[in-house]
Amino acid sequence: MSRAELVEINFDGVIGPSHNYAGLSPGNLAATKNRGETAHPRAAALQGIAKMRANLTLGLTQGVLLPHARPDRQWLAALGTGYDHAPPHTQAQALSASSMWAANAATVSPAPDTLDGRCHLSVANLATMPHRSHEWPETLAQLRLAFADAAFAVHAPVPPPFGDEGAANHMRLAATHDAPGIEIFVYGIAGGPFPARQHPDASAAVARRHGLDPARTLFVQQSEQAIAAGAFHNDVVAVANGNVLFAHEQAFEDKAHFYDLLRRAMPEVEIVEVPAARVSLADAIASYLFNAQLVTLPSGEMALILPSEARATPSVWNWLQEHVAGNGPIRQLEVVDVRESMANGGGPACLRLRVVADPATIDPRFLVDYARLDRIAQVVEAHWPEEIPAGAIADPALIARIEGARRALFEALDLPELSN
Repeated sequence: MSRAELVEINFDGVIGPSHNYAGLSPGNLAATKNRGETAHPRAAALQGIAKMRANLTLGLTQGVLLPHARPDRQWLAALGTGYDHAPPHTQAQALSASSMWAANAATVSPAPDTLDGRCHLSVANLATMPHRSHEWPETLAQLRLAFADAAFAVHAPVPPPFGDEGAANHMRLAATHDAPGIEIFVYGIAGGPFPARQHPDASAAVARRHGLDPARTLFVQQSEQAIAAGAFHNDVVAVANGNVLFAHEQAFEDKAHFYDLLRRAMPEVEIVEVPAARVSLADAIASYLFNAQLVTLPSGEMALILPSEARATPSVWNWLQEHVAGNGPIRQLEVVDVRESMANGGGPACLRLRVVADPATIDPRFLVDYARLDRIAQVVEAHWPEEIPAGAIADPALIARIEGARRALFEALDLPELSN
């Protein structure tokens, strides 16, 4: 494969029909704040589809990952129960639609970075949170179907107890997507009352399995202050693309050492740091300024795909406007509405997994154009529940509708109905 064929593809998670606000993630302030509110799965999925359409309009290549079987009856059986007889908290954990956040699906190392010249994907174990810990078998099945070509190596998760949460704690910098890059693994140690979800041993294991060059691989500690403030993943306070690292001043525990190592490994890196005096951690986390997609457009310019909450936060929007006016590396701001995802603690970047690859090597059923997105939207409009109130998750009619909705989507996309 020639490097000219390699492009960045954003695989977005289609928001599933069981999307609800159970508040299952300690440390995710939006999710816990909205616990018990009425969720709107149909609107949530259509918002995600609209974001994918906007990416296509920008000239980006777009893929999808599909909702998991929910409730997860196999997981419940392993716990010795069925859905109807499970306690409410176990029902909520079995019904969670959190696989929609594809940034937690896996860690991806493109072919130019790896020893064997293949693109490596390691499925995340998500061991820290019970409601996410049972995602990996179906994620693995989907990735092994989508990336069955010999150009890829898809790895099972790092074993627990070493928590691994995927690309949300991983960044890559490279002159171009098809050039060898610098891979940055961000781990946590502590975060006040909240758990640190990325274990350093998990990050090291993924780097070894992917065959990365140690001289071009960095391991960096996320700041305890950021985790305590609600930055449960690194991608809530930092994002990288091309030769640009875009980060909050308080994102990393020892930023001076990290920046020094990064500049030695990549002298042409451009570090764009947002000062805490201009945008507080609280504003950055509430607006998901950094949980944006920083992308390279076909023109070569960089754009930042932001949630509408960023525009509604004065400190954030003022800083962004000044940056663009000052001829910084981010030249374009694209605002999208993903309010339903945001209310459950996931912004635009949470919804996508970045894979640098030749699209011709990927199962075409996982790639989308406008027509395929229209087909997905038709299924959503016909089958997704309009709303799920907090007290409805025990309703057998709702569960039947959720299971039927997912079945209809897989049939429409001519995919086997994978289950874990």
